[in-house]
Amino acid sequence: MGMGQGRGVLGNVTEAAADHFTIRTDAGDVYTVHFSANTRFMKAPERRRSQGEEGNGGGGSPPQPIKASDIKVGDAITAGGEIDTAGKSVGAVFVALLDAGQAARMREMQENFGKTWLAGKVTALDGVKVTLQGGPGNAEHSFVADEDTTFRKRREPVTLADVQVGDMVRVDGALKDGVFVAKSVAVMGAQGGASRPPGDSPE
Repeated sequence: MGMGQGRGVLGNVTEAAADHFTIRTDAGDVYTVHFSANTRFMKAPERRRSQGEEGNGGGGSPPQPIKASDIKVGDAITAGGEIDTAGKSVGAVFVALLDAGQAARMREMQENFGKTWLAGKVTALDGVKVTLQGGPGNAEHSFVADEDTTFRKRREPVTLADVQVGDMVRVDGALKDGVFVAKSVAVMGAQGGASRPPGDSPE
């Protein structure tokens, strides 16, 4: 297909029509978000910072369903579905309305991608260097592991040797001399059906 599934496009609504929105992303790209009767519209719940929550998952209520007409010009939304980056359009499976705080957090995360964190599918393993594909633009990124890097799979400690091509991973770390050095690597395993996002399993 060549179209990304499941990655969201984040932007501010510049036009709200009966069957589509136009949004402008931070990069200045203008995307048309096409929606239909099957598109799920929701308002992202207010996140409560509670129980030392680490910024993913966490307490709070489930997303509230809203109507397309609740989204107005100027609102920040994220749209996911069939994303055609060349044609700058999204066949939206879901559209989520963000409040200013959530939009700022998502922007900050996107800006920090490749600087403090990485996520994607492992495409190559070469010694201590791991190449991933994912993130904004579904580009290739790589990181290196050193003796301080910790690896976990479903909360169990693992090692670099347990990482395989095709695994989905999330990496936290930092750039050193232009190389992303991993501090911690969470391995989600191969992209499969009901894998839950990291951090939302009850402790």
